[in-house]
Amino acid sequence: MTTAGIIGGIGPESTVDYYRRILAEWAMLEPGTAPSLVINSIDVRRALSLAQHDLPGLIENLMPELQRLAGAGADFAALSANTPHIVFDALVQRTSIPLLSIVEVAAREASRLGLERLGLLGTRFTMEAPFYREVFGRRGLTVVVPPEPDLTWVHDHYIGELLVGEFHPRTRAGMEALVARLRDSQQIDGVILGGTELPLLLQSSSVAGLPALDTPGLHVSAIVARLRGGPDTVTS
Repeated sequence: MTTAGIIGGIGPESTVDYYRRILAEWAMLEPGTAPSLVINSIDVRRALSLAQHDLPGLIENLMPELQRLAGAGADFAALSANTPHIVFDALVQRTSIPLLSIVEVAAREASRLGLERLGLLGTRFTMEAPFYREVFGRRGLTVVVPPEPDLTWVHDHYIGELLVGEFHPRTRAGMEALVARLRDSQQIDGVILGGTELPLLLQSSSVAGLPALDTPGLHVSAIVARLRGGPDTVTS
């Protein structure tokens, strides 16, 4: 049986959501059985601090955790968060097991839907880093991030609320209003929920009338497909 390894805890709410989604999707495809999973939960605050101040340190922080998954028998691994994908390519070069990229999965879905210009929501690190723009750009897609002070507002509410399991109606309304402004001012035709807690807040397939890419949901489907022996098409 193929075993999936997941780096979790970044953050805890989304890790729980990943586990529930994987089990639910597996049950629909392979009723009466269960997938083989190993979850390694790490410190989200340390990971975010390293993402802000020390990217080489983030790589050094994540590498032994991936090695731990490999040692536990994982045949491939996934990072259950968008922000750590800021060092995804460096991890791929050093790890002994394949990694499934949440960004590649999202870009593939955007292309399938015929989207061309997408807004990106997530932490400041995800919105400001080039990895979403680069991966989507390879498919001819454009990624737009909110201007200041909206970018800071999204980041602060993400870190201060979503990561600690708080999902408030006022924050949901604020996110929806921001997407509407980007739709009108930047002509985006879709939105990337580039934080794995965002679908827990924005529980819809559309936001402000635009298709919303549920990045953890897409990632989970790729994990389940790989567990079932499907082609490894989303490894960087």
